[in-house]
Amino acid sequence: EASVVWCDTDLDLSISKIDANNLPYATIGDSSNIKAGETVYAIGNPIGYEFRKTITSGIISATNRTIRIEENGSVSFMTDLIQTDASINPGNSGGPLITSSGEVIGINTVKITSAEGIGFAVPINAVKPVAQNFVTTDSFAEAFLGIYAYDKEVVPYMVSTPNFSSGIYVVHISESSPAVSTGIQVGDIITSIDGHSINNMIELKEYIYTKTPGDTVSVDVSRGYITRSFDIVLTKK
Repeated sequence: EASVVWCDTDLDLSISKIDANNLPYATIGDSSNIKAGETVYAIGNPIGYEFRKTITSGIISATNRTIRIEENGSVSFMTDLIQTDASINPGNSGGPLITSSGEVIGINTVKITSAEGIGFAVPINAVKPVAQNFVTTDSFAEAFLGIYAYDKEVVPYMVSTPNFSSGIYVVHISESSPAVSTGIQVGDIITSIDGHSINNMIELKEYIYTKTPGDTVSVDVSRGYITRSFDIVLTKK
């Protein structure tokens, strides 16, 4: 049995802790270095327990994919996903997507039901900092920025705005977030944080996950022809 110690609905992921020792474990890879055409394997329990421990094979079809999710009358987008043609079915969700050398580079999450061989996995780098915190400190105090933004590939589907070559487009700022009173506005383009270039939401999440509540970050934004920096003190989510 396991207990859930962390979850993120935007990533459709959770971390569960098993109270046991000396268990075998998978090697975590680096999802930033993967390329289309690489061989991958998906492991899971498709359909149900009857087909437990199923392994399917395929290739990485593409990276940095964005898909539209319609659920319970609302629309959301999952961004920066790994696309694969390794069979992913209900029950595979949460299982690993591994390379031919056995390294986990993604976590299987969803498939396109109207087509064959189009499945997706969340890049493993998105949750590496969270998992590492639990390994080293047995806890994770998630820092909260409160900004939600779209990658440049998603923006044309959502809003009418001039094209931009880098950064992410701010579409929502939580009213309870530390960012709401700083001056950052919906429509701003976040280009970097603490000097680190940001081009998708996964990169922003990865960086915030390395911080703790109370830390200050400097966010650079582009607003038309104006570039500004905002210092934000992160709070606890």
